[in-house]
Amino acid sequence: MQKKFINPETLPPTFGYSHVVEISNAKRTIYISGQVAINTNGQIVGVGDLATQMQQVFENIKSALETLELQFNDVVKLTFFLTDIPQMAIVRDIRDQYIDTKNPPASSAVAN
Repeated sequence: MQKKFINPETLPPTFGYSHVVEISNAKRTIYISGQVAINTNGQIVGVGDLATQMQQVFENIKSALETLELQFNDVVKLTFFLTDIPQMAIVRDIRDQYIDTKNPPASSAVAN
């Protein structure tokens, strides 16, 4: 699989995501269900602490990837759902511990 990360000059500057990711020669596509801050014992982690919750979410994603012998640099798209968009900075801080910040996946954030 070949990945090309593109940020056209005709689009706004990015901060921690790529506008476009082109995949070619892909032999398989994998989808991971939405992950929440629940550990392997079925317990909610980090109640009231978004940073701790996001750490658990990314560890869950990491476990799913490792099941298929994949890593975060294989991820081409992330979507975040937040109740408070100013907390996106916390999400980015945790996310950046896992992704390749030089070639970040395409990302979307949805807040209510």
